[in-house]
Amino acid sequence: MKNKSNLLLLSALLGGLLFSFLFWEERLALNLLIYSVYLLTITYLNPEVIKSTKLHIYGSVHLFTAILVVVNNSDLTLVSYYISMIMFIGFGHHQQLRTVFMAFFATALQMITVPFNAIKALSEVSIGNFNLKPVFKIIKYVFIPLIIVIIFTTLYSAASSVFDHYTELILTNIADFFKNIFGFLFEDLSIERFIHFCFGLVITASLIFTFFDKSFIKIELECKEKLIRIRRNLKQTSVLNELASAFTGSLLTKKLALKTEYITAIISFGALNLLLLFLNGIDIWWLWLGNGKNLAETNYSAELHDGTNVLIFSIILAMAIIVYFFRGNLNFYSKGKLIRILAFAWMIQNFVLIISVIVRDAHYIEFYGLTHKRIGVLVFALLCSIGLITVYIKIANQKTLFYLLKTNGNIWFVLLLTFSLINWDVFIAKYNLAKSDVISIDAQYLLSLSDKTLPVLDKNRAKLHFTPGTDLSYRTYPSPETAEFYQKQLDQRIGFFKERYEEVSWLSWNFQDWKTAEYFGIK
Repeated sequence: MKNKSNLLLLSALLGGLLFSFLFWEERLALNLLIYSVYLLTITYLNPEVIKSTKLHIYGSVHLFTAILVVVNNSDLTLVSYYISMIMFIGFGHHQQLRTVFMAFFATALQMITVPFNAIKALSEVSIGNFNLKPVFKIIKYVFIPLIIVIIFTTLYSAASSVFDHYTELILTNIADFFKNIFGFLFEDLSIERFIHFCFGLVITASLIFTFFDKSFIKIELECKEKLIRIRRNLKQTSVLNELASAFTGSLLTKKLALKTEYITAIISFGALNLLLLFLNGIDIWWLWLGNGKNLAETNYSAELHDGTNVLIFSIILAMAIIVYFFRGNLNFYSKGKLIRILAFAWMIQNFVLIISVIVRDAHYIEFYGLTHKRIGVLVFALLCSIGLITVYIKIANQKTLFYLLKTNGNIWFVLLLTFSLINWDVFIAKYNLAKSDVISIDAQYLLSLSDKTLPVLDKNRAKLHFTPGTDLSYRTYPSPETAEFYQKQLDQRIGFFKERYEEVSWLSWNFQDWKTAEYFGIK
């Protein structure tokens, strides 16, 4: 135990120093890969962490995302990196967890409780016969009151300007006192750099110290994937039920009889099927077949742009309603065949609605090219489709909500990794410029993409000009600029890239910046 505490404390200290060296005034690139290798090494050396297959899988995935940051260096790869790190820490330190959401929760607890974990580890440090346990017995009595005092001091300062004035005066005097005593330490060392080191120390410690209370694992282990019929206890209540009944009476808290709930579900799904049938009929006539295009010309653009978000939200809400009605004993109702037919019919209609969303988005892409938002709509449509499929499996095989969370969480994580393989900015720029003869080029948008697109834009300088719309004539455009304006803006972007590239060290190296620098002959 003592050797373990010594190892983790030393690792946290070295991690803080490494963090400050790698990330101080640098861009996130190769330095993230180096930091991840260090983090993986310490985790595997930690005797408290079980070296299981799960640890190897999520460790490899995190290393893979770190390499992707170096290769693609996009915002999406950074998101994948951070999420994979959270998953690796969560599943690595708590390997009995089964869902990505609980892994997130476990990692969050580790980061929040890092002061307590650090104090616990420090109290176990031993050098020969000397140990710090007696010292930290005193500190633990002071630490919590100190945190409480700081919180209420902040609140009282916000409530009273006079109190805030005196608090600021006291803190300034304390800061001056310590500056006079320890100021010589920062003559050659920037205090900002020291704070950066402290931040790295806290981050590293939060990623290697395990949260010692694992009772939340037991809660998740009790969750089942298969529904079990439970006899209801109508007399049983809870604090939430009592609180709800205080405001709504029995309207929300009264438990419906199974037959009553069944009839309610039949009416709901029947009405929703008719409503969605009407909407799908309109979309098929107007969007799929194009017969209503002239009739809707005055607001067609608005419907394509604004209606998509609403439709996606409606699909998510539809899944929530289905999950609500099939959350319990209604799955086992002997006369429940009709409700299943209506629910499955509504799912099929929601699939039709997803196709309509894709058709709406395809119209935009056909006439105005690709953007991040239009790609995002397609991704959301894919996620909604997967969600509906898993909801179908839940109803058909009498699965629980826990099954939905576990399955969809894993699928979302795999899709995130898959989409991170694509260099989207370059893909968008190449696609739009290749289609410049049939789509409207938004030069301003292309010039707003990341620096990795600069070689593509430089090769297609002649195409960077305002192009009027070829269809959907009621679309609102930004004020068009001249071709010379966009050429000048591109030159400025190239100049900014050169300055940025020459300012950072090898720690900020990534493949995309290197390719761009090679193209423009920047050393």
